[in-house]
Amino acid sequence: MKMAQAVKEQRADACVSAGNTGALMAAGLFVVGRIDGVDRPALAPTLPTMDGQGFVMLDMGANAEARPEHLVQYAVMGSIYAEKVRGIQNPRVGLLNIGTEEKKGNDLTKAAFPLLKEAPINFVGNVESRDLLNGVADVVVTDGFTGNMVLKTIEGTAMNVFSMIKKVFMSSAKTKVAAFLVKDEIGGLKGMLDYSEYGGAGLFGLKAPVIKAHGSSNSTALFNAIRQTRTMVEFDVTGTIYSTLKKENQDE
Repeated sequence: MKMAQAVKEQRADACVSAGNTGALMAAGLFVVGRIDGVDRPALAPTLPTMDGQGFVMLDMGANAEARPEHLVQYAVMGSIYAEKVRGIQNPRVGLLNIGTEEKKGNDLTKAAFPLLKEAPINFVGNVESRDLLNGVADVVVTDGFTGNMVLKTIEGTAMNVFSMIKKVFMSSAKTKVAAFLVKDEIGGLKGMLDYSEYGGAGLFGLKAPVIKAHGSSNSTALFNAIRQTRTMVEFDVTGTIYSTLKKENQDE
């Protein structure tokens, strides 16, 4: 709470924490405060892709439910972050859905689709969860309930796959030798699937950058989270989000 208070009093430009997610979100929302024009802040980590580029996904659990206009705000915030911090020109924004056709989905996604088409983003349409790790989009938006399940599914799958690989390699003397020969390559693969390598999860929509590092972060993960936060401050991501949403609201 003192960290958030320092940001509110402008004694600090941003805050980073590897502590309790709920406590950080409460401090960010009630102490740092929301940007004018943002209805609900969104939790947005950068998740891994097979090509190593990663993609930003939001919301990952800050809000269990969302309205169509919230998804539009998520898309705008995620697109600005992907461009300013991740250096992606004209980032592709996708809407997580059960199919790629425009009329697919539930009431939320059907209502959000035409709004996203009119938003000041590079909207590429619906994307399916099976394609996320193949880099189908640079930014993916969904409600927090669905996003949190996707995040935990990716985490659980990665952990179990590496547990199975380890079990196979430790099953005999022959496979132990093989494991020794490819240990560097396996370590590199594990790093590709570790989203903490991309930094922390940003709580987008607040008046200053608030970054949640993974609770089990090592020194490298914390370094990446701090570097990510510094970049957000340097490129005034918060100010760009505010001005973009303000212009969009005026145009409506």
